[in-house]
Amino acid sequence: MNLEFDIVSGDFSMAGRASSQIKKVLKQLQVEPKVIKRIVVAIYEAEVNVVAHSLGGKLTALFDEKGIEIELKDNGPGIADIDLAMQTGYSTASKQVRNMGFGAGMGLPNIKKNTDELAIKSKVGVGTTLTFRNYF
Repeated sequence: MNLEFDIVSGDFSMAGRASSQIKKVLKQLQVEPKVIKRIVVAIYEAEVNVVAHSLGGKLTALFDEKGIEIELKDNGPGIADIDLAMQTGYSTASKQVRNMGFGAGMGLPNIKKNTDELAIKSKVGVGTTLTFRNYF
């Protein structure tokens, strides 16, 4: 089964829509609650990153008998230094995004902490592709 979601830049009211829908599917599949929580946290953090830092993107969820793979492709500035971006507290969020309570520099570290596999590919001026997997 595959699910796809468009993520709109700057639309914080819709951030969390994909993670909420995917959570419902995981519950229907009777995935263990602590596994669901890890998956939903990672997806939500990824959604917020796309909303806050890009020109929008697409999230695809691929389910199989072993787990779930999430791929997010965004159009945007890209990440110049992935190692730096992975450091807790590092953020390039605008003042406006920070004033809304986002952009604390916890997104990528939280994604890494809550996934079993994580890969980030980014090209400055083009965008970022984030792929992660969780096993059931």
